Amino acid sequence: MMKSRQFLRNLTRCALLLNLTFLFLNLPGCNYEKDYSYLQKDIPEVIRNVCKKEYKMDVTSKMIGETTWIYVPLEDIFAAADKKKKPEKTIERFTIEDTKSEIADKTLKTDYLVKLVPEAEKAQSVVLSKDFYLKSQYIWQVMYRIIFSIKPQKSGGLQFFSVVFADIKNGFVIRNIYYYLDIKKAMYSLISQTELQHRVIQDWQVAPEVIGDKSGITVNYINFTMNEFISQQILNRIRIKFQKPEVERNADIDKEIEKIIAYTVKVYDFKDFDNVELNNLLTNKKLILNRAAILAKPIE
Repeated sequence: MMKSRQFLRNLTRCALLLNLTFLFLNLPGCNYEKDYSYLQKDIPEVIRNVCKKEYKMDVTSKMIGETTWIYVPLEDIFAAADKKKKPEKTIERFTIEDTKSEIADKTLKTDYLVKLVPEAEKAQSVVLSKDFYLKSQYIWQVMYRIIFSIKPQKSGGLQFFSVVFADIKNGFVIRNIYYYLDIKKAMYSLISQTELQHRVIQDWQVAPEVIGDKSGITVNYINFTMNEFISQQILNRIRIKFQKPEVERNADIDKEIEKIIAYTVKVYDFKDFDNVELNNLLTNKKLILNRAAILAKPIE
């Protein structure tokens, strides 16, 4: 998809200010019938039917491998900020000019270019529309319903939801990727709102190809793997940590990213790697740790 780099940076900052996940943890009680029982193969049909009948939403849903996709077309994802309300603000201490994370040949490799910049206060200039918030809540309830009503599978069952909100009028896409156990933990209050925000992979894109696309024909539907999820979550945590920011100016960037990787692999008990390689593209510093070393790191 085409991207405007500066515009995407602004969108990312907007996402961090708006905290997309807060609305999911403050929904009214979801009291569904206990006798719901869905089979894996029926998930896309169930999602389409529930969205249509109960929420008057036309969505596209597909299941590719262990990933369930939900495509939600809408108009005007963003709205102008209310001038009568004081805009939310954040402090900018760092900029992220490049990041990449992947697992290949049993090595979890993360490249990053995080720069310290003069501290400045940034104000929110746009907000997410009421229509987006409402439909986001509906989709969260549908995912909740599926997860707690599906028949257990011994293997090859549902692992991820990939939800694509497409502004088919203006050409924007917001994609959220959820691990199904994280949704369960959030609903049982086993993880906090902040932790859920770190775990949901959020991708904001300028995507002119979705203009007029009501059925999601422009989406590349793929199966999402745990390797990819771990890699992308590391990038998500880097963005949040340094763009929100969650660290002070004098923080050791290399150490902070090392802690991010250690925390992520440990909370998911992820062991499908032998080594971790960190590459600081600003200083050209490289660090290689074996799996035992990274797993021995304390979780703060």
